[in-house]
Amino acid sequence: QVQLVESGGKSVQAGGSLRLSCAASGRTFNNWNMGWFRQAPGKERDFVAAITWKFGTTDYASSVKGRFIISRDNAKNTVYLQMNSLKPEDTAVYYCNTNPPSEDYWGRGTPVTVSS
Repeated sequence: QVQLVESGGKSVQAGGSLRLSCAASGRTFNNWNMGWFRQAPGKERDFVAAITWKFGTTDYASSVKGRFIISRDNAKNTVYLQMNSLKPEDTAVYYCNTNPPSEDYWGRGTPVTVSS
């Protein structure tokens, strides 16, 4: 059974940085395209960033482009999201999943709170 476990979320002040991690267990995800998604309070879950499995090509939501960086370490079966220049509107629960996402792989997410 595949599990994706997110970690690294915490409360920070605006302008700060965080690095989120997503560890996969149950199988290797070396040939999966992976993504980060987030759900703010009272809103739907939205796409944040993605990375392809073969060439590591990245894609970002316009709201985070230039501030967030997605990366992956296939040897560690882990995907990362480096978040810089955080804003209060980045407050959300962050999830990783395949891209496009699979309903089978949503985890519990990791909460990020950015205070002004």
